[in-house]
Amino acid sequence: MQSGIARNKSKSFALRIIKLSKYLMDVKQEYVLSKQILRSGTSIGANLAEAECAISKNDFLAKVYIALKEASETQYWLELLKDSEYITVTEFNSIFAECNEITKILVKTAKTIKQI
Repeated sequence: MQSGIARNKSKSFALRIIKLSKYLMDVKQEYVLSKQILRSGTSIGANLAEAECAISKNDFLAKVYIALKEASETQYWLELLKDSEYITVTEFNSIFAECNEITKILVKTAKTIKQI
């Protein structure tokens, strides 16, 4: 069982999140939200990596759902960063759209796996 597109996109997204976290700490001197978004934003891909080694369909599905929950949490942190003006609306729109795309892929993956 594999979700290669989601895993590749989530890895690329994680790299953006790492850069965002570094920017928040180095430039904005913001340490709490930056650690939260770093944890949730990089966890998406980590859970999909675990899913590749799933021992069953249910195990795979559980990891996909965990990744989906982490994506949703990441969207929340991004909204807080925008609303608190740590990132601009333009920055938010770009990275939020990428997270939203991953979320849609994960939802579709979960629905497909449930039908098998």
